[in-house]
Amino acid sequence: MFSITVLVSGGGTNLQAIIDSIEGGELKDAGVSIKKVISNKEGAFALERAKKAGVEACVVSPKAYPDRPSFEKALKDEIDKSAPDLIVLAGFLVVIPEAIVRAYPKKIINIHPSLIPSFCGKGFYGLKVHEAALSRGVKVTGATVHFVDEGTDTGPIILQKAVNVEEGDTPEILQQRVMKEAEHIILPHAIALLATNKA
Repeated sequence: MFSITVLVSGGGTNLQAIIDSIEGGELKDAGVSIKKVISNKEGAFALERAKKAGVEACVVSPKAYPDRPSFEKALKDEIDKSAPDLIVLAGFLVVIPEAIVRAYPKKIINIHPSLIPSFCGKGFYGLKVHEAALSRGVKVTGATVHFVDEGTDTGPIILQKAVNVEEGDTPEILQQRVMKEAEHIILPHAIALLATNKA
């Protein structure tokens, strides 16, 4: 069994795509299981998704700790307890501490809602990515799964999938299309590739 720990901050649609693929898809065939879901936010809907799927979930919030180093240590401790084969950042809006990156080399992946190197790096997350793509006037955007290193969105790329920008798109509409047509497809596929040593 190939175990993953999934880190989330919000609604958890990418987490749901992983859960669905484990229940009856590519990830089931690859022998993948979710060991734990960790959120940095109380009340994140992703926690409800985990609960419904019978997956252990917990919250490690920066607000619960006196300073950043204490929070980062608590996050690392929680990950270490689950001893995952892979850490998956599925809409996790926290910069991963270097101590965790060093402890899990080539064992942390992230999904980013653009075709890296476009619209990525510091400040590019969530709707901001899609706002930037629309204001630049690109005709094609997409999503990227990449390994996490010490930089922001700078690790080696595993998979990318393009999505057309359409007339009349708003950032919200484009975000939904990128999730549905790219993120929810390539994130489970990337995990399957890593689980079966094909990445």
